Amino acid sequence: MNFVEELKWRGMIHDIMPGTEEQLAKEMTAGYIGFDPTAESLHVGSFAQILLLKRFQMAGHKPIALVGGATGMIGDPSGKSQERNLLDEETLQRNLNGIKNQLSKFLDFDSGKPNAAVLVNNYDWMKGYDFLSFIRDIGKHITVNYMMAKDSVKKRLGEESKEGMSFTEFSYQLVQGYDFLWLYQNMNCKLQMGGSDQWGNITTGTELIRRKLGGEAFALTIPLITKADGTKFGKTESGNVWLDARLTSPYKFYQFWLNTSDEDAERYIKIFTLLDEASINSLIAEHKKEPHLRKLQKVLAREVTVMVHSEDDYNRAVEASELLFGKATTEMLSRLDEETFLSVFEGVPTFEVKKSELAQGIPVSVLLAEKTKVFPSKGELRRLVQGGGLSINKQKVESADNPVNAEMLLNGKYLLVQKGKKNYFIIIASE
Repeated sequence: MNFVEELKWRGMIHDIMPGTEEQLAKEMTAGYIGFDPTAESLHVGSFAQILLLKRFQMAGHKPIALVGGATGMIGDPSGKSQERNLLDEETLQRNLNGIKNQLSKFLDFDSGKPNAAVLVNNYDWMKGYDFLSFIRDIGKHITVNYMMAKDSVKKRLGEESKEGMSFTEFSYQLVQGYDFLWLYQNMNCKLQMGGSDQWGNITTGTELIRRKLGGEAFALTIPLITKADGTKFGKTESGNVWLDARLTSPYKFYQFWLNTSDEDAERYIKIFTLLDEASINSLIAEHKKEPHLRKLQKVLAREVTVMVHSEDDYNRAVEASELLFGKATTEMLSRLDEETFLSVFEGVPTFEVKKSELAQGIPVSVLLAEKTKVFPSKGELRRLVQGGGLSINKQKVESADNPVNAEMLLNGKYLLVQKGKKNYFIIIASE
């Protein structure tokens, strides 16, 4: 697999330094990407870069994932309008451990292979470097004029910035440049990759290697992922879409990809899956013939959910989706864990009853028209039951006098009431 050719047809090259492709054709090359440790999980905004490293390894090259323990203490000004909060060491360590675990799902760290992935933390080589030594050894090679010319610095010092920029953040590109220098010297790393907003920081590293060592290093960036409507990719109303199931449930993760627009799905399936060019072109052609079937979105959601979570998580997410939109069963409902159940029925009206009241069993009519206000009257409830339009936990209610008891509770706590086709209510049994 030719790494650069692969990225080209996927629309994943923004900038590439002359000579990069020749270097990769010449020999197995070590290349790195830095990951920001401001949270204990990466989110889908980082996923394109994780897959960039994965593709790099699949092409026979050696990926280095750098978690920025030191740079996380400073804050990168690229793409930011204000200074970020600095992290304490304990938080940083927790975040680093979480990110390590995630990266190992996508990269092969098997030390027996020549191109096995390596994980490094720049805090390891920065912690013992005193300030005077750093400005003497590194600072003298890069002029202030050179640093000021970077877009990330210009924006922060320009008219639109009221805050200005601290020396701490101004020095960020020097620290990142030194990372590249250190990896070049100690791990023969000749390539740095990242998002297009990192081009300035990356080229500071290649320039430092050239000026200090007379060496040649290379740079490659991918476009920042955006949505067709101009809104930020990877954000929903409830915030970031995380790769960690504890922060974004597999169901919500699956739904995020499933709800992609046609225009975005056509780009995302190239960026976020490992499907080959022929398969993707065939899928796009099929989708254009019958866009209402949303085949592109379904394949995208399946591929990414299985890759990030698992086949089982994907199957459960599809089952959960059926609860709202398809012919779901009581058995399917009972298999849902509490988090997924609440995700599926987020925003549905809820009522509360005491669990003790369900111990002996309560008639449906009393529960839904007296104890809760699912129905304004028993008469309306009876009419719906006669028409076959009422179900509890996806089981049709045959009689308004049927008892509802604690054994019917989902996850020992919930009842799902459905009026007609689309009106859902949740009854929560509290202690």
